[in-house]
Amino acid sequence: MFEKILVANRGEIACRVMRTCKRLGIGTVAVYSDADRHAPHVEMADEAVRIGPPPAAESYLVIDAILDACAKTGASAVHPGYGFLSERAAFPEALAKAGIVFVGPNPAAIEAMGDKIESKIRADAAGVSTVPGGKGEVANADEAVAIAEEIGYPVMIKASAGGGGKGMRIAHSKSEVADGFDRARSEAKSSFGDERVFVEKFIVDPRHIEIQVLGDKHGNAIHILERECSIQRRNQKVIEEAPSPLLSPEIRAKMGAQAVALAKAVGYDSAGTVEFVADQNANFYFLEMNTRLQVEHPVTELITGLDLVEEMIRVAAGEPLRYAQDDIKPNGWAVEARLYAEDPDRKFLPSIGRIRRLSMPKDSAGETTVRVDTGVVEGSEISRFYDPMIAKIVTHGPTREAAIDTMSVALDEVAIDGIRHNGTFLAALMAHPRWREGNLSTGFIAEEFPDAPTLPANGEIHRLMATVAFAEEAREALRRSTFGSHPTPVPGALSALFDDDTRIEGAVKPSPDGVDVTIDGKTHRVVRERCGLGVWRGTVDGELVSMGLDETPHDFGLTYRGRRLRAKVRRPRVADLQAYMPEISAADTAKKVLCPMPGLVVSLNVAQGDQVEDGQPLAVIEAMKMENVIRAERSGKVKAVHVAEGASLAVDAVILEFE
Repeated sequence: MFEKILVANRGEIACRVMRTCKRLGIGTVAVYSDADRHAPHVEMADEAVRIGPPPAAESYLVIDAILDACAKTGASAVHPGYGFLSERAAFPEALAKAGIVFVGPNPAAIEAMGDKIESKIRADAAGVSTVPGGKGEVANADEAVAIAEEIGYPVMIKASAGGGGKGMRIAHSKSEVADGFDRARSEAKSSFGDERVFVEKFIVDPRHIEIQVLGDKHGNAIHILERECSIQRRNQKVIEEAPSPLLSPEIRAKMGAQAVALAKAVGYDSAGTVEFVADQNANFYFLEMNTRLQVEHPVTELITGLDLVEEMIRVAAGEPLRYAQDDIKPNGWAVEARLYAEDPDRKFLPSIGRIRRLSMPKDSAGETTVRVDTGVVEGSEISRFYDPMIAKIVTHGPTREAAIDTMSVALDEVAIDGIRHNGTFLAALMAHPRWREGNLSTGFIAEEFPDAPTLPANGEIHRLMATVAFAEEAREALRRSTFGSHPTPVPGALSALFDDDTRIEGAVKPSPDGVDVTIDGKTHRVVRERCGLGVWRGTVDGELVSMGLDETPHDFGLTYRGRRLRAKVRRPRVADLQAYMPEISAADTAKKVLCPMPGLVVSLNVAQGDQVEDGQPLAVIEAMKMENVIRAERSGKVKAVHVAEGASLAVDAVILEFE
């Protein structure tokens, strides 16, 4: 075993690797850019070394900087986490020359599987089912169109070095292939420094299922069951679970056997993931192999009891696998939700800024388990330089329903100020009937949430929200009556007007351990456990309830199970000041094109005086290494262009305006 491991990463994955190292008694070294000087992973490590300025290309991606940090601290091994240098064969090669062990697969396996074109050829040779399509790099848009016409639409245009949804485009027609080819190649070059792309058949109504594999340096390899990652947005995973509700034991065994065959064919000797696309009948095809630890590995850990980071470390130290295939058996169900700093009301564009307030569910274990992997604390800054992940919330239960119910409660305990986040959207996903039924596909989000990122409230939700709001109003009134300089009577009758025009009438009175709230003739006992940091937690009629609660002098902001509403509660002896507030009209932006996210202007497609049509591309904005095409929402003549290529823009910056 190693005495000291350097973690060549940041954020939640760096913290997660360090937790295992500390449990094993291994010293840890953090590396950090100037943007991460006070980040949690730096505070958590035994030692820390600065490696450069904020851009990843000048810090976390600089191999020489990592080698220098190893030399300064005496680290004998490096764990790469995921992303950054984790799948670059040059990294373990450089470490080996310096006498440092790479906690990951050998360079040859990375090289073979890191290239999607080469990996598909290798998979085919190993007897793994592969998707119909071109066998190699596509040289130009005309060749891409020819392949698409041959195999039939829709097709997927993919970067050979891609990952994380970058450099990927789905095309349903000849024109979309041509445009998608250019966008995928440009994005691939920007994100990976490799502009090669290929074309393959896009499986309609597909499901994304992956097999976790583990190999050692003695020729042994096993699979550690599967994960389903079909809930995606823009080809990026949002929700993962293990096992998959699609697979039968027979299909699971067949898919696992193919994954192991591929791992052995390339001499794989660490933790890795073989990804498949499957249709609704469980016919499956090889997509790619990720030669690293996956973001979603916790769901596998929770259903097996394994620590995959520990197994990676033991394998890197030369130990043989501690498990045979028959030792791997599933226990219950696990679900993971990725909490991102993004604005659901702005089409999920990244949200950057400083976290002023942070409330997260607490880790817990028992019949059901809650696990939170995070790399931020209050005061942390979400930077434009890195992935906007805040945390991974993972739950486990004896059944899929139990794991989902536990996740629903956990997500209701998320409250963050300073940035926007997707917590309410994740809760809406958990509450959606189709998700709960396991009727999944990678198009789920686009199909079920085409516009609103939340679910509409029903009568039951309105009543529960009103019950909590009435109880809190009664508590506040009692506090004012007891301690205030202007005594206020405890309210009896109350009414709540929600911003969806729903009105709930009720009455309250104190009870020995809480507040009794009566609505529609039914009385509910409300007992508060705690209320703060934007979260109310307690019981209603003995049932545990967690609810986002943001109280202002004028109303309550309430968030529960993917519903987000505001309610004005009629309060005794408090004048309704709203009628006296001046009405502020929104600025007229009808003739302006605004930047929907903070980002960089990659290209401008129009100039002053140009006549454009509805849907025509106007500009390309890069944010978080993803290229976003800004299109005209109406026809008109360009009056002025206010930005230049290469400019960095803030949210709502004016790109151009029409006459």
